[in-house]
Amino acid sequence: MVDRIFDVIVLGLGAMGSAALYQLSSRKASVLGLDQFRPPHDLGSSHGETRITRIACGEGPEYSVFARRSHDIWRELERKTGRELLSQNGLLVISGQGPRAANHEKPAFLQTTIDAAKAAGVGYETLTGLAARKRFPAFNLRDDDVVYFDKVGGFVRPEACVQTQLELAEANGAVIRTGEAVTGFEQRDAVVEVRTAQAVYKARQLVVSAGAWLPGLLPANHRAPFTVRRQVLYWFRANGDSFDSFLPENFPVYIWQLPAPQSIYGFPAVHGPDGGIKLATEQYSDESTPQSVDRTAGAAEIERMYETYVAPYFPALMPQPIRTKVCLYTCVAGARFIIDRHPELDRVIIASPCSGHGFKHSAAIGDALAQMALGEKAVMLNGATVDMSRFAFPA
Repeated sequence: MVDRIFDVIVLGLGAMGSAALYQLSSRKASVLGLDQFRPPHDLGSSHGETRITRIACGEGPEYSVFARRSHDIWRELERKTGRELLSQNGLLVISGQGPRAANHEKPAFLQTTIDAAKAAGVGYETLTGLAARKRFPAFNLRDDDVVYFDKVGGFVRPEACVQTQLELAEANGAVIRTGEAVTGFEQRDAVVEVRTAQAVYKARQLVVSAGAWLPGLLPANHRAPFTVRRQVLYWFRANGDSFDSFLPENFPVYIWQLPAPQSIYGFPAVHGPDGGIKLATEQYSDESTPQSVDRTAGAAEIERMYETYVAPYFPALMPQPIRTKVCLYTCVAGARFIIDRHPELDRVIIASPCSGHGFKHSAAIGDALAQMALGEKAVMLNGATVDMSRFAFPA
């Protein structure tokens, strides 16, 4: 038993947890961060070198405030540390005629992106596939495809963001315990007790940002809304003299609603010709758990990926990936976030399921969590009140 009572314990130090720990420590709160691994690591959702960031969000205009505030925070962290965290090389959102794959459960993803850009004051262009292909020749677009393009989207570096926020939090006085798995928690009056194999910790507030491990920490009657989905990331090598067309200045990040079962998204080359060009689909049919997930991609899976989702759209990429990685999405219906107090424990805040589109918003969600945990009556981001009721715990 540890006698000290912290202001806040943060359980899980990935995207949301590291951001919350940093924001709490910046407010001089006494805060403890716990993680069963040693973040950043490649076992959850906050790895893979790059994550798309976009202020115009096809999931809904309500997310733009988080992305914009996150950009500000990452730039602030860059100034403090000299590290490169955010690259704004532009965003393409692509759709077209006929049936197209939904993205994050949104069939009208392209139109919602346009609506969100207008609401957030983001300047953008709409291009035909022909015009976009001339500007960005690596994309094998149809002439009549419809393409959204803005210059404020881009990518962030998840491992570097997590590492930077944890280091700064610790420099601010946060206590961090890694390699220490939490076995449970309970609220006793005005104090929450968190149990690990090594100790029992106490705090006035608990933030649970455990990602794919969240369902295992909840009682059975609250697990049903959450599902964990296995996703595979691929890095393919560019063929011949085509590499320059995949450089960041020539190849924006993109989300492509295909005439195929799944949409794809991807990134420019950021580590030279031998680093590969990263792309992935998003699947929502097969469930898994962090304990049982297959963390390798088999030959048949790789072949299907290349034949269906790579070769028709990026013919300059070679068939065999340089490498693959498995990532976990923790999802709820509607691809929503959950940022709310536990339905039965008023001193426990749940902030984990980001349904596969959370990293771009994570720095700002850390800011929001700090405000919630420290008793602010309303969450304020960039001077505006945020309606957090949109992210309520599922009934």
